[in-house]
Amino acid sequence: MTSPSLSIVDIGVPLPRVPSLMMWLVFSGAILVSAIGTWLIIRQKSGIGMDHPDQHRKLHATPVPRLGGLPVFVALCLGFAFATWWLPDFFAQWWPIILTNLLIFSVGFADDLRPLGARVKLVGQIGAACILYALGISIDNLSNPFGDGQIVLGWWGLPITLLWLISIPNIINLIDGMDGLATGFGLFLSLTLAFIGHFARMPDVVLISVVMSGALMGFLVFNLPPARIFLGDGGAYLIGFFVASVSLLSSNKGTIIASLLVVIIALGVPILDTLFAIIRRLLRGVPIFRADAQHIHHRLMLLGFSKAKALIALYTVCLVLSLFGISLFWNRGLSLPIATAALFLLGLGAARYLGYVRSWREVRAQFREALNRRRDMLYTAAYGKVLEWEAERSMEADEFLMLFRLGTERIGVKLAPETGFRSVEFSLITDLTCRLYVPDDTDMADRWVAKADQLIPALNLATERWGRLAGIEFAPRADSIEALPPASTKVNSTP
Repeated sequence: MTSPSLSIVDIGVPLPRVPSLMMWLVFSGAILVSAIGTWLIIRQKSGIGMDHPDQHRKLHATPVPRLGGLPVFVALCLGFAFATWWLPDFFAQWWPIILTNLLIFSVGFADDLRPLGARVKLVGQIGAACILYALGISIDNLSNPFGDGQIVLGWWGLPITLLWLISIPNIINLIDGMDGLATGFGLFLSLTLAFIGHFARMPDVVLISVVMSGALMGFLVFNLPPARIFLGDGGAYLIGFFVASVSLLSSNKGTIIASLLVVIIALGVPILDTLFAIIRRLLRGVPIFRADAQHIHHRLMLLGFSKAKALIALYTVCLVLSLFGISLFWNRGLSLPIATAALFLLGLGAARYLGYVRSWREVRAQFREALNRRRDMLYTAAYGKVLEWEAERSMEADEFLMLFRLGTERIGVKLAPETGFRSVEFSLITDLTCRLYVPDDTDMADRWVAKADQLIPALNLATERWGRLAGIEFAPRADSIEALPPASTKVNSTP
């Protein structure tokens, strides 16, 4: 298989006729398969793969199934089967893509059924990416889009390929915190790949991208606000890896600069969101994979946008950026500087408008303040780790409880209601829910939840050893026996 050479498509060459009727039938069939499969999952009453609200980040009112990636995957597999029958030599070229997309979906879907942990999922992603690289789908050469000459990457091809294949699924998964957002972005990206395949004279890319677009369209009907089903990690990983791997396959045919550049431009909003999240979490001293409620869509809703209006705004930006990317074909890469400048200005404007930067004049002071908060969060994380060790070392529950109470006082979290504190619920691996109390500080609400969350690993170990602990509010988790009564947003009584 030839190595990817980033070059502009020669638009002057007549494009092949793509059977539009066939594409419409394929698109409609994918919508139908995905919609029926999604409807069946919503109707299943087994309780498997349910996403339960936690009242601080997951704010849906009732448990929602998170197995939405399954009908999308089934529709995509049927598309692969049809392409194998309809197009000559399809399977010979596409089987590495089919295999690794199956692997990446399996990793995410297994996590949807029972959480695997970030490290296990990352190992699975690296494994799938390494397999695809070993099977010949890789970035080996980069050509100058504005002139002649190539850069041979050599051994750099491996880390760059792995970075591409791992980062895009995680970027899609990171933005999957709002109804319809990741699905809609995946739909735009798949349609963009279909346009790329048409202009690059690759009917196989067009067909499979149309199948994925139809599968996501059928699922989106049930995923728009208020969502009746979520994509889950399986669906988000599948969308991201599909986009990353298909764009690499297109590059391997040596016809597209946009297979990589267009995807980067079209992913402008998720990339900015990921960049903001990484910077935010590094400054706060929390793991970069730790979920929070400070993503772009969360900030838009804090500014007064409804879910529907926030979704439309983000869809619009994604559509405009996708058109910028597609324009690379039409003007031989001349719009690349414009698209780059647009992304840069979008980032600056978003940082200020969304409140990530309160004032450009006070950036230095805000940075010092963020570093102070980071030290406080690192102290909390260290104390949480110590309590986790104490849960293993303590001989009796009372011994651990004494140390745990001391830890919560040092961190600033309460075990019982007090004036000026609000309750927050956390799910434990022992099918229990515990309730802790944090200061009722609107401006620092997310930070206090993150601090309280550092205590949960210790409580997981302690409840595994001794069950419910005296002095801490526990209740069966919503999916086990009975739900906790609604938590108040502010507690005014003292114990």
